[in-house]
Amino acid sequence: MAPRANWKGFLRLSLVTCPVALFPATSEADKVSFNQINKRTGNRIKYQRVDAETGEDVDNEDIVKGYKVDTDSYIEVTKDELDNIALDSNHTIDIDQFVPRTEIDDLYVVRPYYIVPDGKVGHDAYAVIRDTIRTTGKVALARLVLTNREHVVALEARGKGLVGLLLRYPYEVRAADDYFDDIQDVKITKDMLDLARHIVDQKSGHFEPAKFEDHYEAALIELINQKQAGHPIAKAKVKTEGNVINLMDALRQSLKGGKAAPVSKESAPAKETASAKKAGKAKKRAEGQREMLFAIAGKGDKAAAKTTAKPEKTAKRPARATAARKKAG
Repeated sequence: MAPRANWKGFLRLSLVTCPVALFPATSEADKVSFNQINKRTGNRIKYQRVDAETGEDVDNEDIVKGYKVDTDSYIEVTKDELDNIALDSNHTIDIDQFVPRTEIDDLYVVRPYYIVPDGKVGHDAYAVIRDTIRTTGKVALARLVLTNREHVVALEARGKGLVGLLLRYPYEVRAADDYFDDIQDVKITKDMLDLARHIVDQKSGHFEPAKFEDHYEAALIELINQKQAGHPIAKAKVKTEGNVINLMDALRQSLKGGKAAPVSKESAPAKETASAKKAGKAKKRAEGQREMLFAIAGKGDKAAAKTTAKPEKTAKRPARATAARKKAG
C-alpha cells in the first residue's frame, strides 16, 4: 500500500507552476511500539476527553482551541477565525530565494520530505524547477503551510526528484553560548592530539548507514520473542564504569585497543604511572593534563560485550496478534 501524501498543492518558481505531493522521507513505523494495558486484566487502557472541572465527557464538536493567558483563563480561538488568517501559501510552495546549502546550520533542519509530481501533468515544469535548482549548486528557500502553520523549506535536487528540508525559525533554536560558556578552557598538548589523531585514523571509514544496527530495537524484539515463547527472562548484569585513570594513559591504551592500567581512586590524584613520569621528563605537563577520566574500553572489550550482551541477529519480529498482546500482562 502506497503511503499517503502529507500535503498536496503547487510548486512555483516565478511563473512556472506544477502540482506536487509531499511525503515524509523518514518513518519510525517499523520500530517496536507499546500500548498501555491494565496489568490485572490485560486489556488496553482507553483515554477519554473530559472536562477538567466537571469530569463530564466532551463531544468532539464542543472542543475548540484555547490560548492560556492565566492559571484558569483561556482565549478561545475557533476554526473559522484560524481560516480567516490563512496565508497565501496555504496550497503553494513559493520559491523566494536561492542560498548555498553550506550556509544552513544543521540545527535549523527539522525533517526531510520527498516532493514529487502529483498526477500525470506538470512533469515538464517539475523538471525545469528541479534542474534549475541542481545547476545553481544551491538550495531553494520556499514557504509552505503545514497543519495551519507556515514553515520555511529548503528544496534540493536529489536524483530524479526534490527533497524539501523543513527548517526551524530562529526563535526555535537555542543559543549555544547558554550551554557552552561554562566549559573550561583547557590547553591540550601536541602529544595528546597526535595520539588522538592516531585513534581517529584507526577508526576512520566511510558513511555506510546499511551497517547501522539498532541494538536496543534488536534487544526489544528478542525480549518479546522470549516472553511470547514463555521462556524465563534473565536479569541483565549491571555495567560498571571502571577505575579512574590518567588521560594520557587512556589515549595510549585506546590506541593499543585495550584497557588502561587500573589505578586506584585513592592513589590516582597523587601518583603518576611510569609511562606518565617518562613523558613528563621529555616535556613539561601543561595545566589540565592531570585530568582524570573513566577507562575507555578498546576493541577487545567491545568484542567481548558483543558476545555476552548483544541479542541474536536472527531474532524475528514478534507476531502482533491481539491474544498475544493480552498475554503481556
